Amino acid sequence: MDIKGKIIVITGGASGIGAAMARRFADAGAKHIVCADRDLAGAQTVAADIGGTAIQTDVSVEADIIALIETVENDIGPIGLFVSNAGIIMTGGAEVPDEQWEKIWNINVLAHIRAARVMVPKRLARGGGYMLNTASAAGLLAQIGSAPYSVTKHAAVSFAEWLAITHGGEGLKVSVLCPQGVDTAMTADIDTSTVAKDGMMSADAVAQITLEAIEEERFLILPHPEVADYIKQKGSDPERWITGMQRWQAKLKG
Repeated sequence: MDIKGKIIVITGGASGIGAAMARRFADAGAKHIVCADRDLAGAQTVAADIGGTAIQTDVSVEADIIALIETVENDIGPIGLFVSNAGIIMTGGAEVPDEQWEKIWNINVLAHIRAARVMVPKRLARGGGYMLNTASAAGLLAQIGSAPYSVTKHAAVSFAEWLAITHGGEGLKVSVLCPQGVDTAMTADIDTSTVAKDGMMSADAVAQITLEAIEEERFLILPHPEVADYIKQKGSDPERWITGMQRWQAKLKG
């Protein structure tokens, strides 16, 4: 897809990868970019830099997602690319309380589903369109130290696959972004040794790679190319892969 002339909505657009994509897509000639985020001040700062619009949105609330889409469609124009990018991380395993599991599930999974619930019918009525969902390499592999993040990002990847399989023949284009370590506020809050084995990438670099992937209409976007090899290793010998991950976890703890 050619970004030029398109109206683009980016959730989680106030910072990190979302803000970097907003700036990169604007440079590439997007017609208008909407930065949606709970952090309205941050979204306004990014939007002001690129001549876009900021809309306060809590993606864990379905009514906010519906209002975001309808406001853009009614006041600005038809959305050409919807980027479901907002996400959170938390540490822990099965002991994490249900309310925290529900919080991360709402943001990392249901936000994608709720956006698609509104956007896909609009796309199909117009003969096509583009959805970009931000997941993580953890959704293809695993996140040491965070069961909630691993589980929700696997679900996010699976939902993107389902969208592409189910509606790709009807003109809907879908991409899923799966980076490893990215230098953002999110990674500043965790032990980056679990994600930085192959290097921490800047959000700007991820945004550039994402732009190129969208132009080529690639489904799976892997800013860290090593991830493709890890996927093959995991698929060809799951037992060996699990053993290797156990050793990596022990090394990190040691």
